Amino acid sequence: MPKVEMDLETRVPPDRVRAALIDFSEHRPEIWPGITPSLYEVYEVGETSADVKEGTKAPGTMVWAKEHYDWSAPDTVKWTVQESNFCAPGSYVAATISPGADGGSHVHLTWNRTPTSIAGRIATLLIVATKGMPITRSFRKGMAELEKS
Repeated sequence: MPKVEMDLETRVPPDRVRAALIDFSEHRPEIWPGITPSLYEVYEVGETSADVKEGTKAPGTMVWAKEHYDWSAPDTVKWTVQESNFCAPGSYVAATISPGADGGSHVHLTWNRTPTSIAGRIATLLIVATKGMPITRSFRKGMAELEKS
């Protein structure tokens, strides 16, 4: 599996970062602009896990994944692919959140996805070549939304 690790800083406190990552309400696509609302479905939410479908539409392509989210570890949220049109089951992303400077957060992201389609291969090449820039850009957009509130 191609793997990229990234480190980000945000002014958002760790508890709010974690809360945003595990917010499976109808507001999730507003928090995370990379999620296309019509591709967002919630199947089950438990105390420390959730099963959801998330995806993105872009000109000429649409990617989606049914993910199993797990936040049983106090500082990490991990989402693992169950089914997808662009990457293999077992592929995952994990966000480990720790206190950062001035009450904000340090977030270590691990992106570990195996592509299964042409769109997935192109996205993976882009993500690996840029050391995760599309992933960090998307995450920063979510953090910017939280910083506004």
